[in-house]
Amino acid sequence: MPQLELNLTETATLPIDGYAGALVGRVWRPELSGPSVVAARPDGLVDVTRRFPSLRDLCEEPDPSAALRAAQGERFASLEEVLANTPQTRRDPAKPWLLAPVDLQAIKAAGVTFATSMLERVIEERARGDRSAAAKIRDEMIGLIGEDLSRLKPGSPAAMRLKDALIAQGAWSQYLEVGIGPDAEIFTKSQPMSAVGHGADAGFHKASAWNNPEPEVVLAINSGGRIVGATLGNDVNLRDVEGRSALLLGKAKDQNASCAIGPLLRLFDASFSLDDVRAMHVGLTVEGEDGFKLEGGSSISKISRDPADLVAQMTGASHQYPDGAVLFLGTMFAPVADREAPGKGFTHKQGDVVTVAAGKLGQLTNRMRHCDECPPWAFGASHLMRNLAKRGLI
Repeated sequence: MPQLELNLTETATLPIDGYAGALVGRVWRPELSGPSVVAARPDGLVDVTRRFPSLRDLCEEPDPSAALRAAQGERFASLEEVLANTPQTRRDPAKPWLLAPVDLQAIKAAGVTFATSMLERVIEERARGDRSAAAKIRDEMIGLIGEDLSRLKPGSPAAMRLKDALIAQGAWSQYLEVGIGPDAEIFTKSQPMSAVGHGADAGFHKASAWNNPEPEVVLAINSGGRIVGATLGNDVNLRDVEGRSALLLGKAKDQNASCAIGPLLRLFDASFSLDDVRAMHVGLTVEGEDGFKLEGGSSISKISRDPADLVAQMTGASHQYPDGAVLFLGTMFAPVADREAPGKGFTHKQGDVVTVAAGKLGQLTNRMRHCDECPPWAFGASHLMRNLAKRGLI
């Protein structure tokens, strides 16, 4: 079967309003043997690493968007040129390519933040990782709790009454606890510096027979807990692994190349705010080399917990992030369409092209590979520090 092409043009990658926002990214520069922080501007990519050695440093500015707009630096390439060299199948290692727009920040994720995804997590748990049992369990659970829980505020008296009723029927679940209870699920998705960017291969474990993409908005938060911008993410998930035991969440979520973030970080300013995130629709397209196509998405307006509330549960007096953090907000999208035999639902195949898109954030596209076939993660925080020191930037 022919390999599908990735749509990595400038037009497809950028937000719907082009360069109107304060857009920042990271690019690998082979001649420097390391990454640079870049401002994406109409006249090209400008290296602002001398002003901001890490993207984390930019997020610590009192006004990151204004600081980015004022930063001076070398214009070394156009976005179109860098995008053309980003896919691993045709990359020239002597030319620059795009990276994930995060570096030293902790990579966190919120789970079960939509009623639909809460239902799917309960199904995973009850199916014990057997995807053939999912359809029957889904019908049973909808009969018990209904499909529309979007108006139910987690932790509210009404939510607690529903909890008591489900316990009485023997239908309570740890996923319902974080879905409608007072405490959000906040977990570590991946390690700082490990995320792959737009155009890179993304990974899923070859031992998994039931897995899916999770299209999400990713917030950037500085060390003081302030939300400074947003980008897109794919929280690749192994449903059969997590379904066997919630204690396997680390294995289900954190594999080589299983965290995709990009294409660029859009900083908050007059053109883009948290209210834009709250109203955002996040679309998903999966195209397979077998001719399979799946489309779906998430509307952040249907989220059970406000993004600011999730950030407040992640950080504060009891938990600090001195290098800041990025937070996946969760997804309401859980694919159930059959790809193979009836009742088997959706799972990835090698070569799938996954695109996550939102109007004011652009488009994140990745090709799915087994995680052991994706390029190994070899450049961590220690390598970044040594590289920046060698370049006289710290």
